[in-house]
Amino acid sequence: MNLTFTPGSVVVLVGGSGAGKTTFALRRWPATWRLSLDDFRAMATDDMADQSATPVADQVQTLLLDARLSRSLTTVIDSTALLPHVRAGLLARARYWQRPCSAVLFDVSLERRRAQNAARERVVPDHVLVDQERLVPSAEQLLAEGFLQVDHVRAAGLAYLEPARIGR
Repeated sequence: MNLTFTPGSVVVLVGGSGAGKTTFALRRWPATWRLSLDDFRAMATDDMADQSATPVADQVQTLLLDARLSRSLTTVIDSTALLPHVRAGLLARARYWQRPCSAVLFDVSLERRRAQNAARERVVPDHVLVDQERLVPSAEQLLAEGFLQVDHVRAAGLAYLEPARIGR
């Protein structure tokens, strides 16, 4: 599965913890394209789960996003992006740099996320997984927010199905 985007795009991965976003990104795009709040929290505190480092991680992400977009480099945002204000901020950065912004929406059941989460190095508490479940937006909601297109990735068995692209 090879998703392609306009060069210089912002690609926002959207989905709950344990949905496979990082694995998906690392298998499909160069590592230099990927900006990850988990990585930046780990760099700041030696603990990617330390949520107190999120403000600093967000500043680092914004700085690197601006640096990449000023050079028209495609950038993949690897975080849950479940909160509307977070997505709005990413859309605003893309608009500022006059770059297209697309989303990749991970439609992964809570049961599968729980199983994948249990196998991770950093296990997210179950109550967080449950809370995230209600925050997952629909593809239509993402388009209404301003994303140019949405690739809807569904899980099937141990693999991901070919994504369905929804655009304006």
